[in-house]
Amino acid sequence: MPPNPPRAAHLVGSTPFTDAPEALDIFAARLGPYLRTVSDGETGSRQNWIQGLMESFRDHPDLEVKHAGKWTDYNDVLTFRIRRGHRFAADNLDLGYLRHFEISWPEFEQRRSDFGNGTNGPPRFQVGIPGDFNLSSFTFGPVGGLRMRHVFRDATLRDIRAIYARVGDGVVFQVEVPYEQVGVTMAPSFLHRPAAAFLAGGIARLAREAPEGSRWGIHLCLGDMNHRALGRLRDTRPIVALSNAIVARWPAGRHLDFMHVPLAEAVEPPPIEPEFYEPLRGLRLPPETRFIAGFIHEGRTLEEQRGLMARLDELLGRPVDVACSCGLGRRSREDALATIDMAAELCRPS
Repeated sequence: MPPNPPRAAHLVGSTPFTDAPEALDIFAARLGPYLRTVSDGETGSRQNWIQGLMESFRDHPDLEVKHAGKWTDYNDVLTFRIRRGHRFAADNLDLGYLRHFEISWPEFEQRRSDFGNGTNGPPRFQVGIPGDFNLSSFTFGPVGGLRMRHVFRDATLRDIRAIYARVGDGVVFQVEVPYEQVGVTMAPSFLHRPAAAFLAGGIARLAREAPEGSRWGIHLCLGDMNHRALGRLRDTRPIVALSNAIVARWPAGRHLDFMHVPLAEAVEPPPIEPEFYEPLRGLRLPPETRFIAGFIHEGRTLEEQRGLMARLDELLGRPVDVACSCGLGRRSREDALATIDMAAELCRPS
C-alpha cells in the first residue's frame, strides 16, 4: 500500500470477530494506512450495538423489566421502568465505555505502528458512544427517554472525561444517533429542518459539555437490528438536513473530525439512481470535517461502487471517504472480511 493514500476508509464499530486483538490485527493487515481512526472491533456484548448493554440492565437494582422483548424486530425490544421507591441516577449507571477502553487501548498501542502513517499520520483510537437520547429512549420508550435523558448524558460524559484525561486527542469519540436520523427521515419533508434543528441540539450538547480540545465524529444511522433498517430514505434530503443542523450548532473548541452518513439501508444496497444523491449538493460541512459515505455493500459490485464513489466526489467537490452504512456486527465473518477488502480496493489509487 502507498504510504499516503488520498482516500480513507472508516470502520463504524462492531464486528463479528472474536476479540479486540483479532479485530485490530485484521484491520491492520487489510486496511493499514487507509484508516484514520481505529475501533477495537466492538466484539462480544457490543456486537449488536446497545442490546448487550440493555440486557445488563436486568440486573440494575433501580430498574425492572417493563417489556421482555426478544429483539426480533424494532417492535420487540427490551424496555424498563424505574422500580417504585427507587432513584435512577448517573452515579449508579455504568455504560462500560471506560471499561472497554481500558482493555482495548493497550492492544491498540501495541499495534499502532502496524497501521503505518496514513493520510494524516498514525490513526487515532475510536470510541463508539451511543447517543444519550438513543440509550434513554430504547430503555424507557420515547416519553421516558426525554424525561431521563440527563441520566444517560451524565453517565456518558463521566466516561468521556476520564478517557480524554488519559489520552487527550489520541481518541475520537464517535456519537451514534439512529433515533435522530430516523426521526428526521420519518418526518414530512416540510418538517425536516425544524426536526433536525431540535434533534441536533441534543447531539451538540453532549460535545459542548465534554472537554475542550476533544475530537468527535458523528455516525448517522438508519438502524441495523438483525441487519434490517428502521428508517427508509427516498433521497438524501433528511441526511443533509440533520448534518447541516449539527454543524450549525457544533460547539467551539471541539473538533468535528467526520460526518458518517448511511447511503445503504442495512441489507438493502445503496441506490444507483443519480437523483437519490443530488441533495448532497446542499451539504455544508467545514473543510476540516471528513465526509464518510456509507455505501459499501455486498449487494453491489465493485465497479458499481466505484461509479457511485465518483458521483459522490463530484457532488461534494472533494474525495469522499468510504464505509459501510453501519457496523459489521450483523454480517457473517465472511461478508465482514469481504466488505473490509472492498473498502481497501476503493481506497487504493488506480
